[in-house]
Amino acid sequence: MGNECIALGAIHAGVKCVCGYPGTPSTEILETVVKENPGDIYVEWSVNEKAAIEVAAGASYSGVRTLVTMKQVGLNACSDPVMCLVYIGIKGGMVIVVADDPGPISSQTEQDTRHFASFSKLPIFDPSTPDEAYEMIEDAYEYSEKYKTPVIFRPTTRICHGYSSIDLKQDRKCIEAEGFIKDPKWAIFPKLSYQNHIVLEKKISQMGKDFSSYRFNGISGNNAVGIASSGIGYAYSKEALDSLNTACRVLKVATAYPFPEELALKFLDGLEKVLVIEELDPVVERELTYICGKHNLKTKIFGKLTGNMPFAGEYSAELVKSAVSIFLNIPQDEEPLSMPGLPIRPPVLCAGCPHRASFYAVKQAAKGLDAIFSGDIGCYTLGNAKPLEMVDTCLCMGAGITMAQGLQRANPQTINFAFVGDSTFFHTGIPGVVNAVYNQTKIVVIILDNSTTAMTGHQPHPGTGVKATGAIAEKIDIAGVLKAIGVKKIIKSNPLDLEKAVSAVREAAEFESVSAVIFEAPCIAISKPKPHLIITDKCTACRKCIKELGCPAIVYSEGKVYIDSSLCVGCNLCSQVCPSEAIAQQEES
Repeated sequence: MGNECIALGAIHAGVKCVCGYPGTPSTEILETVVKENPGDIYVEWSVNEKAAIEVAAGASYSGVRTLVTMKQVGLNACSDPVMCLVYIGIKGGMVIVVADDPGPISSQTEQDTRHFASFSKLPIFDPSTPDEAYEMIEDAYEYSEKYKTPVIFRPTTRICHGYSSIDLKQDRKCIEAEGFIKDPKWAIFPKLSYQNHIVLEKKISQMGKDFSSYRFNGISGNNAVGIASSGIGYAYSKEALDSLNTACRVLKVATAYPFPEELALKFLDGLEKVLVIEELDPVVERELTYICGKHNLKTKIFGKLTGNMPFAGEYSAELVKSAVSIFLNIPQDEEPLSMPGLPIRPPVLCAGCPHRASFYAVKQAAKGLDAIFSGDIGCYTLGNAKPLEMVDTCLCMGAGITMAQGLQRANPQTINFAFVGDSTFFHTGIPGVVNAVYNQTKIVVIILDNSTTAMTGHQPHPGTGVKATGAIAEKIDIAGVLKAIGVKKIIKSNPLDLEKAVSAVREAAEFESVSAVIFEAPCIAISKPKPHLIITDKCTACRKCIKELGCPAIVYSEGKVYIDSSLCVGCNLCSQVCPSEAIAQQEES
């Protein structure tokens, strides 16, 4: 797997400190380091991406090679220390893996990290295959140390989750760290930043020249027309040319910033036109257009800006083949017989998910109230779907708590509920609660504590009492944190005990300041009771269980209600909703 290749490449390169926050499509990188750790690598799931960068920076200042993992939106959360590190510099090689998510498949945004690289003046590496990622990450460490700067390593979803055979290197690098040496250069001040900015610009210019001869950048073929590509777009381009049994001049850009201008000029020499194939934004396309203008070249550049390639969404081999065939004026073979479309399967909370019970309890408690429900990022974002419809807003990690405060100030007649998961509470939720207490804003914080970071694959967090390595850790008590920052009304409740859960929410909503309900029930991947069944002679087929809960384990067919025992995990919520007492737990077989 591409993520495994990245992790194994970093281990071979001598990495000694690995930090990150789970986020698809990057998560398996850190997990692989844990699994393949030779015993001398420090690994942690950090509380958020900002903490991860800063921990790694401290180790890097001491000469240790470090790795930080995240997805593209995680880079937003840590941009402050990253930008400052560019000016201060590092000592031990520091690679920041930022996995972009074209599509997007599992993200709030479809942002292109290559823009952040040029904005922050950080070199960026863009692998085109999983096996190339394995080789390239060692180069990233070498360039990081050569220029004393962090570097970004940008795999996209198909690199992270694609598979490839690799030959593992046996001679792992041993980097002797000299430890932290006190020096005024490690403390950032305006004058020092000004001086370092001048040095930084010279570095960028030199790196661009350096990258023109970098082994994973290159030109192949020869023709009057060309294709320029980067990342997975290069792999798709090569596949398209092979499939169409044709050739043209191809530029591969593995380092979009600083852009290898000298190499690009060699590529453009004598070309009539160029098609640029890249995910997500026209980064390479704009660079080539700029170079043509700067050097008065007549080459015409085609891509997203000219409508030849789509701006949004993930590319595929089929899409690129079609674009290349049109660009090269090559008739395609007859279209193959179309396959029937796959059934539409909207995302839904798992059968038995305690979040469904939490949302339902709040919904029942809020009946008759002018209520607004602010959601957050996680499995519980799916509470927006029918029949629950309990997420009115969702922006980014931790924003539900703070947005609820703005909504309350602008709509003082409303009662504002803010949902947040246990992992997200530690990630960015705590400052929002502090803000509400400090400014005395009446909101009800609903903390959905399912004892794991569920959406990204059940990683531990500060509230689980377990570290990334599986070792026992100090368990941070959510209620204790809330009490310490001044929340006066804190109620713990099991959301699967419907009557008590509704009562807890009502009590919290009546409190005239910041209040919190902590719904505690483990994710079904952690705990699975016995499934339930329908007592057919009691069931009236009113379908209240289906209409109000939307649990995928409950099915209506041919006038009858059934429970799919392969999906049901026995959460018992449906039996509490059923007006006919027609749902019961299965007996032992």
